[in-house]
Amino acid sequence: MARLNFRPVDKMRRYSMRRHFQHGPAGSVLIEMGHTRVICAASVEERVPFFLRGTGEGWIKAEYSLLPSATSERTAREAVHGHQNGRTQEIQRLIGRSLRSVVDTKALGERTINIDCDVIEADGGTRTASITGAFVALVEACASFYKKGEKRSIFPVRDFLAAISVGISATEGPILDLCYEEDSSALVDMNIVMTGSGSFVEVQGTGEGRPFTHDELSALLRLGEKGCRELIEYEKYVLGDDLGWYVGREG
Repeated sequence: MARLNFRPVDKMRRYSMRRHFQHGPAGSVLIEMGHTRVICAASVEERVPFFLRGTGEGWIKAEYSLLPSATSERTAREAVHGHQNGRTQEIQRLIGRSLRSVVDTKALGERTINIDCDVIEADGGTRTASITGAFVALVEACASFYKKGEKRSIFPVRDFLAAISVGISATEGPILDLCYEEDSSALVDMNIVMTGSGSFVEVQGTGEGRPFTHDELSALLRLGEKGCRELIEYEKYVLGDDLGWYVGREG
């Protein structure tokens, strides 16, 4: 079976990640998934929220925004309305939760890493692309203060992390990595976040057009796992020999 542009149901769109996309942040990545493009930046702050002061633990905080020109119809800046909408808040909480799941906050020390995900072009899967790109930016940021070789020195990022969208099409059944057109017409929409060790961090699934069965859920999870594993291998390639081996390192 084939879908838009004759892409097989289990094949992702073309993807790429460009490190050091910005000069200012400690880590920055431009991630592209098809026509979706997101700038992910990680900035290190030598302080923590009040509830962590004196604990020796750090924090990961995420912010997400969709630029007005990212979609075919212009979206007004949220600053104009003076508040973030519910979708934005939900996505940035998802990004923060996902990244914290693979971070040793004690090894981070009393630092906050601020993650900024700015969507410059949206064609489906912006939240999952944000998580995947932000992970690479996070590793770059942690490498900026990690002192390798010291006793009891633990790299804060313990495992790899990636995310992908899956869904059920009315014509093709379960499909991997939905573009906007597929997402807007999907009977079931799901986002999957997974670690390098194969554990699921988050599974967000909704029957948009109809309920889905246990067998369909299993098929979606298999597709999501396939996509996440492929992206994690690509993350290792992008981080290269200089940073890839840091993940999970002690000493």
